[in-house]
Amino acid sequence: MSARQVSREERHAAGKSARAEAPLASHAAFDAAPDRDPVGLLLGQAVSRVPELIPIRHARMLVSPFTFYRGAALPMAADLARTPSSGLRVQLCGDAHLSNFGVYAAPDRRLVFDINDFDETLPGPFEWDVKRLAASFAIAGRDNGLTAAQRRRVVVGGVERYRTSMREFATMRLLDVWYARLDIEDTMRELADTMTTAGRKRTEKVLAKARTRDSMQALGKLTTVVDGRRRIISDPPTIVPVEELGLGLDVDTTQRWFDSLIADYARSLQSDRRHLFKQFDLTHVARKVVGVGSVGTRAWILLFDAGDGEEPLFLQAKEAQTSVLAEYCGQSEYDNQAQRVVAGQHLCQAASDIFLGWQRTVAPDGVTRDFYVRQLRDGKYSIPVETLPPGELTQYARFCGWTLARAHARSGDRIAIAAYLGKSDTFAQAVADFAEAYADQTERDHAALADAVTQGRAEVTEL
Repeated sequence: MSARQVSREERHAAGKSARAEAPLASHAAFDAAPDRDPVGLLLGQAVSRVPELIPIRHARMLVSPFTFYRGAALPMAADLARTPSSGLRVQLCGDAHLSNFGVYAAPDRRLVFDINDFDETLPGPFEWDVKRLAASFAIAGRDNGLTAAQRRRVVVGGVERYRTSMREFATMRLLDVWYARLDIEDTMRELADTMTTAGRKRTEKVLAKARTRDSMQALGKLTTVVDGRRRIISDPPTIVPVEELGLGLDVDTTQRWFDSLIADYARSLQSDRRHLFKQFDLTHVARKVVGVGSVGTRAWILLFDAGDGEEPLFLQAKEAQTSVLAEYCGQSEYDNQAQRVVAGQHLCQAASDIFLGWQRTVAPDGVTRDFYVRQLRDGKYSIPVETLPPGELTQYARFCGWTLARAHARSGDRIAIAAYLGKSDTFAQAVADFAEAYADQTERDHAALADAVTQGRAEVTEL
């Protein structure tokens, strides 16, 4: 016999009682620690990363307060640990800023909108993801030149969509929640009458571009033929073929290491996908600098072919380190950090890449590292939010709010969270206050990193 399921009434009561510990209005608070040192935290992350790539990370973070924010998940985790906690835990994305949502092709080849980055995923209080998402809109809104009133409408719109969606998910059957997803093409048809002509054209352009982003497109953009063999094009420092890295290994030893890496990874796939994958042979490898916060972690792009040179498969093997949330939310149940990422992604996403898997390997430098693997491009596309006018940015925030609520409803107690959030916009208004306060803090942190560069404490590489 299984343990007794807690009744809906008990779950609802638990959600409402959580307000005693963390009233909804209390989420407006942001109290910076007196000894707060965000630059020190960022520099501390460099210890486990590729040294020559750290200046690139700093340069990307210095472009704007928003790019700084993208790379500053660790400082924000430390800050969130000082805020009121609902105690209602979910599988957090861990880095739920607006650029970590986007379009990709589901296994049925339909374009869906979902969270697409889980490097920091870990169980924790649901509001941490909501606050990181809300603050990202406040900061991006400043970069876009939005007024304070416009920014607040965007943030409140997104958080309110989270609240109302969670309340809707609380009334649904669990299986219906599990199957729910945001199908972009269907959604765009539903919204067509409410969109401007310019907005429709922008959306159509985004979707058309997303449909072209696959391994064939990557083959044409990232490779060339050298002496009759397909090779990834060198474009240092962002893309460097493995033979140019000076790892101190001969070609055969390097090939054996990557063959071992791939063999271990294949065992993490379900059997039908493992059968499919075994029909591809590894032909070339390069290191690729990705993202902002991830810069410095080891990331490889791997070119495979099914045998005739015209059936490519591009995979990305990305190093997974301990989540920035671990110190504040507890260690993962998974010893393998890549498995942590993959498990969190499967739990939160409506549909995941068929080649998503993980492995652990002893790297050429003798250090054991965890890598997760996924397709490099499979309809993946992030919305260029810097081009969106206020109305469309609000709609985008609402998409993100629904998507985050769906992810949390799958992994957490949707009934308790819905009861906690209640029927008013109190939570949304409080989080909007927090978001503006954190946008102020991020501007100061961005300036602090610039000062650290001037003082020689941090290095940058010109982009």
